[in-house]
Amino acid sequence: MAQYPLPFAHRPSLLGEDFLVGSCNAEAIAWIDRWPDWPHAALMVVGPPGAGKTHLAAVFAARSGAVMAGSRTMTARSVGALANADAIILDDADGLFAGSEAETSLFHLLNRLVGTRGRLLLTARTAPARWDLSLPDLSSRLNALPMALIGAPDDSLLSALLLKQFADRQLQVGDDEIRFLVARMERSFDAARRIVDAIDRRALAEGRPITIPLLRSLLPNED
Repeated sequence: MAQYPLPFAHRPSLLGEDFLVGSCNAEAIAWIDRWPDWPHAALMVVGPPGAGKTHLAAVFAARSGAVMAGSRTMTARSVGALANADAIILDDADGLFAGSEAETSLFHLLNRLVGTRGRLLLTARTAPARWDLSLPDLSSRLNALPMALIGAPDDSLLSALLLKQFADRQLQVGDDEIRFLVARMERSFDAARRIVDAIDRRALAEGRPITIPLLRSLLPNED
């Protein structure tokens, strides 16, 4: 009889030493290590879903004591409270609504940080030039910020990412299975998260160990 796994959210480790560094994210890590010696008041980190932007923000928070701000909940009042912070994180900054109070508030926050010498880390899935912004001055200010791009993982980082995803779920997987996945799966951070989740659910539901036959049954064109 099949088991039915309960849909509890999975909590990966967000400890700084667990963040995986490769050529695709080395530039972003170098900027975090350089804090607070940034040439501008803010830094933009751009990468696809699952690329580790939120994890990187957690590393930055542990290093700097940064406070979190919400892109959809930023108000003039919250900007006043943030103005004297040494470091601030705005995760998912491309969630700003055009014409919203949050958009205006971010513009004022950037202006204030120039005077207070505070630092703002923004993360986003796309560059500001592709955001739906209604304030030309904010768009210009954001496009002028230094930007660290996170690209697609190479084989070694993808392997390490899969191993970490399995370890976070306390699942043991052999080297042969990791090599099998890396050679056949979509090459992205988000794909690694999705395939590990699917493997975990299938193995639990069917009471099977994680083997190549199980992996083959989950990958397209591997039947």
